[in-house]
Amino acid sequence: PDIICMAKGLSGGYLPLAATLCRRRIAEAFEGDLDENRTLYHGHTFTGNPLACAAALASLDLFDRHDILTRVRLHESRIRVALETLRDHPHVRDVRQRGVMVGVELAADRASGRPFDPARRVPHHLCLAMRRAGLMVRPLGDVIILMPAPAMDDTTLADALAIFVRTLEGFDFPSPG
Repeated sequence: PDIICMAKGLSGGYLPLAATLCRRRIAEAFEGDLDENRTLYHGHTFTGNPLACAAALASLDLFDRHDILTRVRLHESRIRVALETLRDHPHVRDVRQRGVMVGVELAADRASGRPFDPARRVPHHLCLAMRRAGLMVRPLGDVIILMPAPAMDDTTLADALAIFVRTLEGFDFPSPG
């Protein structure tokens, strides 16, 4: 995209923080002297909060010092390998991943994509089973959301992925019908 407005994702909603990002050529269209009237008259209710900006700068410093983006790339690869076996599961319709964010879509029938009866709350019950096994995940419709922290150590990530796979593979999915 040429322009992105973001807020909640920057601070998780804990502090008022927002940003508008754009490509350099777009930003240049708004540069000039005040009398040229080239200002982008756009603001956020979450703009310029000193505490939020200080927290954001501290977070960026931590990302740099601990090389979090490299860790994300390594975790991304480990997650992809660990969840690959789920692609053949009869109730897994799709496994989607972007970085460390994962969505595992469930279906009563993988081939047709027929969903489970919503009244049976299958994704909810699977998430509860994972919670009992020690892993916090959440359902979003028929998708189980797994979002390990980017700073998570390798052993904890491996344990989380093992719980995810083991619980899903051992879950007593309802019979179609």
